Amino acid sequence: MRLAATSVLCALFLQGVPAAELQPETVRAFDHYIKDTESRLDARVRPGAVFLWTDEQAGRLAQVRAGKVAIENHSGQDMVPVTGGLIHDWIGAVFIPDTTLAKTLALVQDYNHNQDHYRPEVMASRLVSRDGNDFKVYLRLRKKKVVTAILDTEYDVRYFPLDATRCHSRAYSTRIREVENAGKSDERLSPPGNDHGFLWRLYSYWRFQERDGGVYVECEAVSLTRGIPTGLGWLIEPIIKSLPRESLENTLRETRAATGK
Repeated sequence: MRLAATSVLCALFLQGVPAAELQPETVRAFDHYIKDTESRLDARVRPGAVFLWTDEQAGRLAQVRAGKVAIENHSGQDMVPVTGGLIHDWIGAVFIPDTTLAKTLALVQDYNHNQDHYRPEVMASRLVSRDGNDFKVYLRLRKKKVVTAILDTEYDVRYFPLDATRCHSRAYSTRIREVENAGKSDERLSPPGNDHGFLWRLYSYWRFQERDGGVYVECEAVSLTRGIPTGLGWLIEPIIKSLPRESLENTLRETRAATGK
């Protein structure tokens, strides 16, 4: 009965609460956070630096070598409040045995078939264009946590090969639109930044290293969502808090499973 009541309340939330509008000051706060994040990540690719987050703690290395997903909140908080929104910053890692860097990159760059490897979250995927190591990608995402949100998302992705065994990449969302009545005759796309605010920005930073008979794969995902609506924190906060971590964990687990086939 509680689940049914919660579902009804969620439906009322989606229908009755005005769309949240992404404000310029919220974008500026996110951009500032990203600038600091990328300064930190740039240090990892300098000569002599520790490339993998996994290598910074023996416990993480043991965890991924045991076939588990190591995952932590980088900021030390589930959410970082900014004016008009929340930033979520999660980092995770897996180890894929008996594979190579080339095979792993071939899988993650096969954007026309992402929906085959990352279901149910990725409902549809398409490579829009490629120019060397630069990709433009379309993904239709399904975010579900009692409430289900369908999002049409577009990204610019760039890969940076470092040597024969290491590569890193950066993916920036360039447009995110919430889909209303997905798959129906009256399907409609909300204007970017004027929707329910489940996801306004998603930037992801990947690292790959071939060694120890396999490939270490790491991803740090930084996302921006709306803040918690007044009076609905008990319902909405668990959704907004848990989805970024669960999404990253599932992505890493599915990357390992698909590459290991």
